[in-house]
Amino acid sequence: MISTTNVSLRYGKRVLFEDVTIKFMPGNVYGLIGANGAGKSTFLKILSGEIEPNTGSVDMPAGARLSVLKQDQFAYDQHPVLQTVIMGHQRLWKVMEEKDAIYAKADFSDADGERAAVLEGEFADLEGWNAEYEAAELLSGLGISEDKHYTTMGDLGTSDKVRVLLAQALFGNPDVLLLDEPTNGLDAETVLWLENFLDSFQNTVIVVSHDRHFLDAVCNYMADLDFSKITMYPGNYSFWYESSQLALRQRQEANKKTEDKRKELEEFVRRFSANASKSKQATSRQKLLQKLTIEDIKPSSRKYPYIAFKSEREAGNQLLTVENLSASVDGEVIFRNVSFTLDKKDKVAIVSRDDRAASFLFNILFEQTKPESGSVKWGTTITPSYFPKENTEFFNTDLNLVDWLRQYSVEKDESFIRGFLGRMLFSGEESQKKSNVLSGGEKVRCMLSKMMMESGNVLVLDDPTNHLDLESITALNNSLRDFNGTMLFASHDLQFIDTIANRIIELTPDGIIDKRMSYEEYLADETIKAQRQRMYQTVGA
Repeated sequence: MISTTNVSLRYGKRVLFEDVTIKFMPGNVYGLIGANGAGKSTFLKILSGEIEPNTGSVDMPAGARLSVLKQDQFAYDQHPVLQTVIMGHQRLWKVMEEKDAIYAKADFSDADGERAAVLEGEFADLEGWNAEYEAAELLSGLGISEDKHYTTMGDLGTSDKVRVLLAQALFGNPDVLLLDEPTNGLDAETVLWLENFLDSFQNTVIVVSHDRHFLDAVCNYMADLDFSKITMYPGNYSFWYESSQLALRQRQEANKKTEDKRKELEEFVRRFSANASKSKQATSRQKLLQKLTIEDIKPSSRKYPYIAFKSEREAGNQLLTVENLSASVDGEVIFRNVSFTLDKKDKVAIVSRDDRAASFLFNILFEQTKPESGSVKWGTTITPSYFPKENTEFFNTDLNLVDWLRQYSVEKDESFIRGFLGRMLFSGEESQKKSNVLSGGEKVRCMLSKMMMESGNVLVLDDPTNHLDLESITALNNSLRDFNGTMLFASHDLQFIDTIANRIIELTPDGIIDKRMSYEEYLADETIKAQRQRMYQTVGA
């Protein structure tokens, strides 16, 4: 367990937290949610002791161990991978270091022997004999192959370093586990492994994540940071989101009777209880939800951008034909023999174990990169609109947002542009911001605004949820799900893919896998799993 009492934190006139008193109990996974800048990561740092609050205290039972997912990927570059994982249990690591130092002495004394005996006892109590096995098991589960376990961290790529630091946080069964964006850089299979790990974890977990599928799968409580307070809600992220929307609707329906509102809530709770996705959590979650009253659910202060894509003209039958595309970098095959035809109303998720593959394909489609071989042919009626992963070139200007967006709008009237920007959460003075000083999330919202202005009949989006907060991701997800046109897209957000795509194309170094099904079905299909394994192994990937 970990708790806070009257925790407050201010930076000048800005209040992040005001008298926050809350308990996080063992056996639960808490999703800490809040708008961008609300202070989620800062609150985790207060819990870990990295930041001191202005007032209040953080309390844990004596002897309890807290573990944190570290963000510095270079901190352990000189250490072997397996050793880095074990270092997550600080007390065990200190015992191992001191013990090894004593045994390495040339002049081993009686006092050394007595101290070594004490250390051996503590080493056994801390289950030190299983440390290397547990560390190796975690690394393998997170996709770090055995041949990398004894290399140094400095020899690993960024994605592997992130996985090792995650293994470090999970190591040694900590009493309290703090995870800030643990799914960043993980592929779908590894995220599912982490979901299963946390589902069987018996202690306290507090997680910050923009991955809604992950929050839904692992959390049985949401800790909502809003109005400088943290309010606890039973259920997962989807339940919190839908209940906050229900509360907003009910508040707006001033004439609705209390009894009608109560019945609406009861039906809402029944629906969510019946759809609980994790069998282990279903019973306890149902009991928690059934205790809710109308007063327990509250509308959120969050603002959601208005995102809607509409095609200016109908696409013909010939949309896009791709034949035998291949691409390599420095002799390394990114993908090979990619051939497919895009059909009307296809919503195709492009996936790959190689993070570069989708971007390479999309850049080839828009003639920004040349393939090694193959051809691309767009239909004559097609006006594609492209959201690239890298958008820096679009913002190398000091235009304010009104003038920036005016470049892409047929309607040049300033009031129209301001109104459009307002719906994308750039209201008032925000619309006068210079485009070269925008944050990552603001740039993404601008690029989405540009796409809406273009009114394309085929949308191509490369990792559009990157940098977005949960509110913007939800708005974009809903918009693309309802879009009545054709799409190609790539994303690391499993729920985003699963709720939008009706077709999956996986790019591999040995061809493609092309299936008309949901992403969840794709990942669960044993035949496809075996096929994928063969196609990557063929080239030693």
